[in-house]
Amino acid sequence: MIKVILVAALGLGVLGTQALAQSKFGATMRWCGTSPEFKLAGVPKGTASFDLKMVDLNVPNYPHGGGKAAYQAGKNIIPCNTISAGWGYNPPSPPSGEVHTYRWTIRALDAKGGVLGEAVTQRKFPE
Repeated sequence: MIKVILVAALGLGVLGTQALAQSKFGATMRWCGTSPEFKLAGVPKGTASFDLKMVDLNVPNYPHGGGKAAYQAGKNIIPCNTISAGWGYNPPSPPSGEVHTYRWTIRALDAKGGVLGEAVTQRKFPE
């Protein structure tokens, strides 16, 4: 009985460590015109690409879409113009004189498309 409890406790410790490692995945962004640049931290091991989606928090039903970006190990920036209009991305477009808040969700994907982690960042437009 004691061995079973010890094994279960060790297993939970490993799962907790993996969840903690994934929880460190984060991002910040800035606008380059209407295209974003992302700085990433704690990219999960095994990441092959990113799936990026944008939502206008002022008009959440508007279909802004997003895009995909390949990942090169150790390169923790998704440069300006990687996500651009015409590739399933509708850039920020608040009515004249209004400022909207845009939230980006970035999913780190393995080579088979499995989700390894998720980061969220948001910023106002225009600034």
